[in-house]
Amino acid sequence: MSISDLFDSEFKSRNKGHFSAIVRVATADGDMSKEEKEFLDKLAVRLEISAAEYEEILENPLKYPINPPYLHVQRLERLYDLSRMVYADHVLGPKQKEILTKFALALGFTPGNVPYIVEKALSLLVMNVDSDTFVYEMTHMNK
Repeated sequence: MSISDLFDSEFKSRNKGHFSAIVRVATADGDMSKEEKEFLDKLAVRLEISAAEYEEILENPLKYPINPPYLHVQRLERLYDLSRMVYADHVLGPKQKEILTKFALALGFTPGNVPYIVEKALSLLVMNVDSDTFVYEMTHMNK
């Protein structure tokens, strides 16, 4: 196995883990809205998830572990995706917020800061910010 094959394999595994995390958020309230399904469809293309992998992850989203990124910016980008999923149907149920909190912890954010991070993330989504603005605002939220 070449180094590029190993890199591609690890990259693919991370994407599957990230996608399965988002599927878990989408199905946390027991059903998936049309907006959530559309978001998953777009995200699957962006993360290079095949149709077969997509179906497999929908059937068992717990199969793939969450692989937290090393870089803070990458963690914020993943949090943005997860937050968008929680906010996709514009109905924030307590279970979805609870799951977003768990994923924020799994992404490696400090437990003491997670409630503030989740609140800030959701408030930015209410304002319909893009990914770059989200990352900037989250990075500078304490200044």
